[in-house]
Amino acid sequence: MKTMTIPNVAPDLAAALEAEALQRGLSLNQTVLALLREALGLAEETERRNGLRRLAGSWTEQEFNEFERTVRSFRETDEELWR
Repeated sequence: MKTMTIPNVAPDLAAALEAEALQRGLSLNQTVLALLREALGLAEETERRNGLRRLAGSWTEQEFNEFERTVRSFRETDEELWR
């Protein structure tokens, strides 16, 4: 197996990786490898995801209708703003 070194890891990224490792109960190295495999779609138990799958199909008809009513105005163009 190949050994890699990643220089210049920003402090915020390092902290996020350490927090993720703690949450997963893995070493930092195991966590980085798992994240890379997941992000590249190489993890056996997972596939590439954008975090939205948990929302798919989870709304009731009433929730969907309420959402549609709420965002309806977003589809309208304000002619005054586009002159």
